[in-house]
Amino acid sequence: MTVQFIINWIATTPQFALPLLLACVGLIISERAGILNLGAEGFMAVGALTAVIVSHDFGTPWWGLVAGIVAGTGLALLFGIAVVVFRTEQVLSGLTVVALGAGITGVAGRSYMHQTVKGIDKLDLGFLAKLPAVGKILFVQDPIVYIGVAIVVGLWWFLYRSSLGLQLRAVGEDPATADVAGVDVAAYRISAVLVSGALCGLSGAYLSVVSSQVWVEGMIAGRGWIAVALVIFARWNPLRAVFGAILFGGADALTPRLLAIGADVPVYLMNMLPYAVTLMVLIAPTVLKREVSAEPTALGTVYLRQDRH
Repeated sequence: MTVQFIINWIATTPQFALPLLLACVGLIISERAGILNLGAEGFMAVGALTAVIVSHDFGTPWWGLVAGIVAGTGLALLFGIAVVVFRTEQVLSGLTVVALGAGITGVAGRSYMHQTVKGIDKLDLGFLAKLPAVGKILFVQDPIVYIGVAIVVGLWWFLYRSSLGLQLRAVGEDPATADVAGVDVAAYRISAVLVSGALCGLSGAYLSVVSSQVWVEGMIAGRGWIAVALVIFARWNPLRAVFGAILFGGADALTPRLLAIGADVPVYLMNMLPYAVTLMVLIAPTVLKREVSAEPTALGTVYLRQDRH
């Protein structure tokens, strides 16, 4: 591999990493509030299709991204009402969301299959983009990459440096104690689910409008499940999720770069690489046993006010 190949590979990695990062951070917020959210694949699917529909019909990708956020939030609202208000089983509810997302997009997206939409140009940062090596990697990206990084840093600050973030984490650790302290557990949990849906919707919208610029049924292709694994890798910390997303995104970005230079590689085996990394991430904590689990104590549990101490 030449130096130029490595630079080009690293420079394209953010486009593959950002959808995973946005979805992962959204799930972290939800799970920090105690709601086990397995619906990322469904949120991303409806976000991706809605973004393409709006971008295609109105001719602007920015409105498409906003529409993707709204679509993901809308589906998350249904999930939040189910698990918080009606106290349905969270794992089954998450799987139902995935099925809903696949069904809705499979029916509604037929007339938009393979129709291209206008994407978002990369930023022109002048002399910074011309810096050797780092210029192409750091300063030749689309604006959503920089916005995504800002979102992640902002949510990290919210979780660990703000009183509202402390209360949200308290809801995920011990909702009964948080309730006694005057925290509205249901409001925090539904709000966290809505944020997760919005970020997953943006993730899917980015994938369809910015990265691919086309809608194809099944284009999420398991990325929502990779985001679920990435939450564990990141130990429910948004900043650690950045490194995990780069690892997963880099694995995903490798195959097209190798094909672009005409390398003779087993394509199907290479396409399995991100999922192989996912399995290793899930297995590693059990094998190593070096760190205490950072999983929120009340994750996946139903809270009733009569459970208060």
